[in-house]
Amino acid sequence: MMPFATASGQTPRFIDALFTATSATCVTGLVVVDTGTYWSFAGQIIILSLIQIGGLGFMTVATLFAIFLKRRISLKERLVLQEAFNQTSIEGIIRLARKVVLYALSIEAIGALLFTIRFMFDMPAGEAVYKGIFHAVSFFNNAGFDIMGDYRSLVDYVGDPLVNFTAMLLIILGGLGFVVLADLVEFRKLKNRLSLHSKVVLSMSGLLIAIGTVVILIFEYTNVKTMGPLGFGEKILAR
Repeated sequence: MMPFATASGQTPRFIDALFTATSATCVTGLVVVDTGTYWSFAGQIIILSLIQIGGLGFMTVATLFAIFLKRRISLKERLVLQEAFNQTSIEGIIRLARKVVLYALSIEAIGALLFTIRFMFDMPAGEAVYKGIFHAVSFFNNAGFDIMGDYRSLVDYVGDPLVNFTAMLLIILGGLGFVVLADLVEFRKLKNRLSLHSKVVLSMSGLLIAIGTVVILIFEYTNVKTMGPLGFGEKILAR
């Protein structure tokens, strides 16, 4: 609610500030004001920080700070982490927490780089870098926030393969969950075996994405208010 958080320098309404903070922390992507024009750079950084904390999970972030401060992780905290990561034991749980942060930051960094490369053709380098980072973090954490302005999101890039595939991969990788990502990264070390959890998540995710793609394509293919005016290639990307 600080005045510096808004582009106008005026104090936002309490309900708007609370709604935005809640939406960002819970990575729902719902907004009551346009993120790109209503909030200042400082306000957007606050939103981005909440998205990252909400996406990683409070206990993961708390554990990261504890490791950084060289504080001992108690048994109770390890049990909470075990529950958060859906693990059967606390063995290696701190190591897994480190991997979660490493995988998240690495994937977000690659996504940010790809976005930045494309955005640099349409805007100054500094703005392209900032928007690349913001959208990479937002998409990987499935937050749905954008700062393109006027509620446009990525509509201007509907036919752009680089932006679309980068966004889709970030959303899918973030949606799979860190335990699944860890299994995939260490697939060879696990003797080419995936856990039951990973198998279920991967198979169901693939099935839901395929069914959703076909259904949306069927019902929106000729809709003049959505995909109707687009060419075939753009329709495939936009689905």
